[in-house]
Amino acid sequence: MYLTYVIVHPRKISPSRLPQPAPDRPEWAVRARVERFVEPALLLLLKERPRHGYELIELLPELAGGERVDVGNLYRFLRRLESEGLVESEWRGDLPGPAKRTYRLTDAGERVLGQWADALRRSREEVSAFLDRYEKGGE
Repeated sequence: MYLTYVIVHPRKISPSRLPQPAPDRPEWAVRARVERFVEPALLLLLKERPRHGYELIELLPELAGGERVDVGNLYRFLRRLESEGLVESEWRGDLPGPAKRTYRLTDAGERVLGQWADALRRSREEVSAFLDRYEKGGE
């Protein structure tokens, strides 16, 4: 897991996705984010219960920074997770509407989700230490 920052140019990004610009450099803005955070978010949603793709698309923004995930990217990502043995899928015709592919977390996926939770706890501690020091004036 990597915690990264990006410096964005306001004319190259949608205004709704722009963080607040730095006061001394109005053309720059910094946004911290966790790389690959969609993976643990998907695994967590599937740990709660099996779900189909449309449901995952609707629920992901509340866990993954509020941004809607591209449908094509989501299904490519789910296929990758399935090829790695972290999720399994099956076609379900017993749900309302047309048949849907439903995804569920495997035991291996549950173990990886636990590793993500451990890594995020460590990151939270590191970020808290940084913010505490920053708020004390960088001592």
